[in-house]
Amino acid sequence: MFILTKIADLVQIPPSQFEQHSRIAIENNINAKYSNRVIQKIGLCICMFDLLWASEGLIGHGTGLVNVNVEFRMIVFRPFKGETLFGRISSSTPEGLNIRTEFFEDIFVPYKELPESTEFDHNEQSWIWVLEDDERMHYDKNEMVRFQVIDEVWNDQMPETVEDEDMENAKKVSPYSIQGTMMKEGLGVCLWWD
Repeated sequence: MFILTKIADLVQIPPSQFEQHSRIAIENNINAKYSNRVIQKIGLCICMFDLLWASEGLIGHGTGLVNVNVEFRMIVFRPFKGETLFGRISSSTPEGLNIRTEFFEDIFVPYKELPESTEFDHNEQSWIWVLEDDERMHYDKNEMVRFQVIDEVWNDQMPETVEDEDMENAKKVSPYSIQGTMMKEGLGVCLWWD
């Protein structure tokens, strides 16, 4: 679920942070720049793990900023295909289930990845798994579920043209989302299997 990724970058430390120890100032700037951001084909950055290397600081002409080349490792959320995760149902639509974890909300289980004989109840806005003996198992909102990762979807956030309409559309699409399945035994609402 979590991986370490090595990143090289230039960090700029403003004069207001000069009283801090240089290592702390570098770490704060790296976390401010990367934490809670998605790097394409890498994943969702959580926080800096460790600082591997830092150059001598060079003061920029006219700005007063200290430029430091750094190499560091970042903790990144990127589950692998086939990994089983826990989450809570945030909403149900006729297309499938939207699931969230404590820090990630873009998980989707399409209706084709729910068990056979599962149907959508439009009145309750929820999915129901109908068993052979006519027993009905509900996928209720905020219910803890177990699902398996089957795919990940990456969306580039840069619009092709710079029109206001395209900028709004780019903001609505998540840069990184996960698709899951609940077709196998043991997957689905956790209360069913306890």
